[in-house]
Amino acid sequence: MVIIQKKPAIFFDRDGVLNKAYVKKGKPYAPRDYSKFIVFDEVPELLKKLKNRGYLIVVVTNQPDIGNGFTKIQEVEKMHKKLFETRLIDKIYMCIHRQDENCNCRKPKTGMFMKAKEELHIDMQMSWMIGDRDSDIRAGYSAGVNCIFIDKGYKETKTDLIKCPIVKDLKSCVKKILT
Repeated sequence: MVIIQKKPAIFFDRDGVLNKAYVKKGKPYAPRDYSKFIVFDEVPELLKKLKNRGYLIVVVTNQPDIGNGFTKIQEVEKMHKKLFETRLIDKIYMCIHRQDENCNCRKPKTGMFMKAKEELHIDMQMSWMIGDRDSDIRAGYSAGVNCIFIDKGYKETKTDLIKCPIVKDLKSCVKKILT
């Protein structure tokens, strides 16, 4: 019988957490083409700190602009290639469905988390979700991971945030996890 050692992971939302989101009327939007995909400068350094402490780095991202026909999957794949070039990200899970498709993978549902748990042998109790939207936090709690919310000041509902630490930036998240 082979016993597989489970590993802790940090689940990251993508837009607004690892890269710039475009805010219109208080609501964040993903970049629609590669030329507008700007990874925050501090991301490689912060991800490296987490990797050095033994965490898997997993991105879980809703990308409904693909399903809605606003962007091509090839553009998003180029964005993800740029993230993988850091050599710090273990896996990216993406939901490309429209908001009305009621799929299991779109956050706040847990499909991407459960797939990662199975494929990467993740210890969910020792893992974290970092997000900037209520749906990220709801998905994280439903998946059984700890959560940290980055408050970007969006004009959106924030239902499950009472349960988790609220910080202003990614650097504060990493500090909280590592201390």
